Amino acid sequence: MRQRIGVPMPVPARLQELDGSALVVGQGGIGSAISELLNQECPRLTVLPLGRRSQPRLDLCRDEDLEELSGWLQQQPPLRIVINTAGWLHEGGRGPEKRLQAIQRSGLEQAFNINAFAPILLAKAVAPALGHGQPCWFASLSARVGSIGDNHLGGWYGYRAAKAAQNQLLRTLALEWKRRLPLACVSLLHPGTTATELSAPFRSAVPAEKLFSPQRAAGHLLDVLAQQTPEDSGRFLAWDGSVIPW
Repeated sequence: MRQRIGVPMPVPARLQELDGSALVVGQGGIGSAISELLNQECPRLTVLPLGRRSQPRLDLCRDEDLEELSGWLQQQPPLRIVINTAGWLHEGGRGPEKRLQAIQRSGLEQAFNINAFAPILLAKAVAPALGHGQPCWFASLSARVGSIGDNHLGGWYGYRAAKAAQNQLLRTLALEWKRRLPLACVSLLHPGTTATELSAPFRSAVPAEKLFSPQRAAGHLLDVLAQQTPEDSGRFLAWDGSVIPW
């Protein structure tokens, strides 16, 4: 694994040589950085950054948007990469539950809608555009706290459970696609703690050397993605390529 300290290193040659399009879902810090890096270093890829403020709009919680996405992709170059960076952790004073009494149905529903249901529904929407007979990658951001085996602290009930559910859904998808789309690779990627709005309220105790800029996180994630093959489909990986226990 190449380390990226300071200015990101180039996107791996395997991705630079791709023809077609790359769909990057989510226009926050990491999604924007991935789109920018692909635009800069993959001249043969058409980068399609979509989110709730894009044109066309893509709100992963709206079935209408997902249906329109499926048709729109048929008009684009062959889809080679899909990276979902959308996620929900806190909003309007609602955040991770530190204790049982803080759990509310509305918070669990919000966490699951975006962190668990959205990625698998996105996969359903893009699947027709991936059946072009060429290698392709479908990746979604997960989180180490979604690991059941690595949960030693407790708390963060809804976020942990929703990310664990996403992991199971996409692991199951990877097994199906081995039969239906054998050249597709599904990956669950943990970007590390990154300086974005999502992590802002929770990173005061994170050492500076372990807090990544969005640009550095984007470089790590593309490095890991480029190393994955269809034989690796369904893996849960950290930013440095190490395997995270389910």
